[in-house]
Amino acid sequence: MDAAVSGSPASPDYDLLETVAVTEPAKLRAIFDPLRGQLMDLVLERAATVTELAAAVGRPKSTIAHHVKVLVENDIFTVVRTRKVRAIEERFYGRVARTFYVGAVPLEDVTPLPWSNYLADAAAESMPAYHADTMWAQHLHARIPRERANEFWKRVDEVIGEFARLPREGDTVYGFAVGLYPTEHPTLPERND
Repeated sequence: MDAAVSGSPASPDYDLLETVAVTEPAKLRAIFDPLRGQLMDLVLERAATVTELAAAVGRPKSTIAHHVKVLVENDIFTVVRTRKVRAIEERFYGRVARTFYVGAVPLEDVTPLPWSNYLADAAAESMPAYHADTMWAQHLHARIPRERANEFWKRVDEVIGEFARLPREGDTVYGFAVGLYPTEHPTLPERND
């Protein structure tokens, strides 16, 4: 497993691993729940209590406590520090890793698949920016061999990692969606010259 990351201005205010592979169906279900995904994003800014997380997402503390418990039980969240507040120990939660990726998981054991279509989710989320003409986007097609697609995705993955490590600052949260997928897009026939 990767060494913990600390001391970087891009890091939250606690140590965490750079990447962790998720290889168990229960962990997949834990990280791909939409509300838990929001909580995971929030603690990339800094460690937070259940009360702070509930206020950020506008949900009851009991609901957030349940979701935090699921994340802790699946080794996605951990208590990074505590403090006493009027004889009660307040816990601050953080992620165990900056990024999680799906490793070797027998997907037949995960039904239905817990994740949604990220590009469809991003399309819906991006509509206000589209209407306000504040969105940068591109949609291209290229006929390339699978090996080239793999090489290209590795480079894109580096940019994804860079985006994930950006300092949490400024007034606006930006979404970043990428996808690389085979299509039925038409191609020109081979030349017979």
